[in-house]
Formats: sequence, structure tokens, C-alpha cells
Amino acid sequence: MPVPVPRYEIRVRGRVSEAALSSFEGMDAEVAPAETVLHGPVTDQARLHGLLDRIQSLGLELLEVRRLPPPGGSS
Repeated sequence: MPVPVPRYEIRVRGRVSEAALSSFEGMDAEVAPAETVLHGPVTDQARLHGLLDRIQSLGLELLEVRRLPPPGGSS
């Protein structure tokens, strides 16, 4: 049985523009007044670091990075 790709949730302070969000390919976004939440599959550590580097290069304030539990709650 294949191992599922880990999914992550990344929270940044404030509202992120659509233009900036488009640079986070493969990630879904929920934009609220106080924060923006990105979530989606992160295939490996290099991809995670790339996302974090992009957040820094856009001048966004990182609030939280969390690996989400696999679907169905199994580990």
C-alpha cells in the first residue's frame, strides 16, 4: 500500500494577496482578516523548506507550521 503524501497547514499573519497566493502551487488557501492559512500536500522536506523560503521572501510573518494527520485518523 503506498504511503500517503504528508499534508501541512501553514499559517501566516494577515491577508495574503491573490498574486502572492498564486506562487504557492498545489496549496489551497483560506484568507481571513487576521491570518491566511495554506494547506496541502508537501512531498518532501525540500518542498517544505521551499514554501517557508517563499513566505520569508514575500515578507510574510510565519505563525505556525503543522503536519496534518493522515485522512481517516490512522498513522
